[in-house]
Amino acid sequence: MPITEAKALSPTLQLAFNLLSRASVTPDDEGCQDVMIERLAALDFHVERLPFGDVDNFWAVRGHHGPVLAFAGHTDVVPSGPPTRWEYPPFEPCIDEHGMLCGRGASDMKGSLAAMVTAVERFVAAHPDHDGRIAFLITSDEEGPAIDGTRAVVEHLRESHDRLDYCIVGEPSSTTRLGDVIKNGRRGSLGGVLHIKGVQGHVAYPHLARNPIHQAMPALDALANEHWDHGNAFFPATSFQVSNFRAGTGATNVIPGEVEVVFNLRFSTEVTHDELKARTHAILDAHGLEYDLDWTLNGEPFLTAEGALVDAAIQGVEAVTGKRPALSTSGGTSDGRFIATLGAQVVELGPLNDTIHKVNERIRAADLDDLSRIYEATLKALFVDGTGNTREHG
Repeated sequence: MPITEAKALSPTLQLAFNLLSRASVTPDDEGCQDVMIERLAALDFHVERLPFGDVDNFWAVRGHHGPVLAFAGHTDVVPSGPPTRWEYPPFEPCIDEHGMLCGRGASDMKGSLAAMVTAVERFVAAHPDHDGRIAFLITSDEEGPAIDGTRAVVEHLRESHDRLDYCIVGEPSSTTRLGDVIKNGRRGSLGGVLHIKGVQGHVAYPHLARNPIHQAMPALDALANEHWDHGNAFFPATSFQVSNFRAGTGATNVIPGEVEVVFNLRFSTEVTHDELKARTHAILDAHGLEYDLDWTLNGEPFLTAEGALVDAAIQGVEAVTGKRPALSTSGGTSDGRFIATLGAQVVELGPLNDTIHKVNERIRAADLDDLSRIYEATLKALFVDGTGNTREHG
């Protein structure tokens, strides 16, 4: 029988049950942040609630001097899909007979939030007068438009001249076992909506029309085969991908008057978004197209080289799992792209990502307790030396 009561579970799993039982489908928070804030306030965190639009956010800080390490994450989740397709109800968390914690958000990323809170609780209990400052940057707008969430909080911190040196984002970064991968960067994301204009007409009289589909194909082929850059040791070469192509009136005998092409460029630190825009326009112009192009910069690439945070996170994983993690910049974007603009070192470290956004999302329940220990060990590596004394920072 699955475990549905949290009373006999570890503090991390108890908190995870509490958060997972709340149907906080983006951008709704459903009281998840209240639960976290109550726990943090008991540890003498100064909490600043930062609602923007319909989105709940908060920034909480403990300590008064030294570098700032922030734990960042989101309480919102994607929709569950039809509940009837789930083995267990998506917002009624349980641990099944295989030891898997089941529920929407178990991996992405309420499990990480629970692990962060309990890690900090243990660290503060052991080091109440710790050097450095510990912070939480929490939003309910990561799975949605990502406009009034972390992006807005980061701008608030920038305007307030708040310091942020290190940040651990709890996104599910692991692939085959807990802690096997730490994401120390992400590619940039540049989106475009291209409207290529033609002249509508009858397919039997093509000389009286101009077919934008025919015009679009050579240009799109050139863009898809353009060698944008070589990439580097941390990033693959920039990639151009068409995600949507819309044209036609629905009739089989009409040449359409316009084509809409939606595309995305995932780019490395070897090229800027302005360079990508300029080169795209040059290719389109070379094909003699009449077009409009609207751009959206979803995020700049960022990279955290090996240093204080990466070293501490590696030590934290090794201390708990006994194995050294790999560093990676693969995957999509995350809120780390906004946080990195503050000049902070940013890594993503969380549970396995094999069931994120899927029906029957689940992770190993034991992994959450280990993840909490990894976060605690990372804090110790940053703020405490090998003798247990507080490390001094310049």
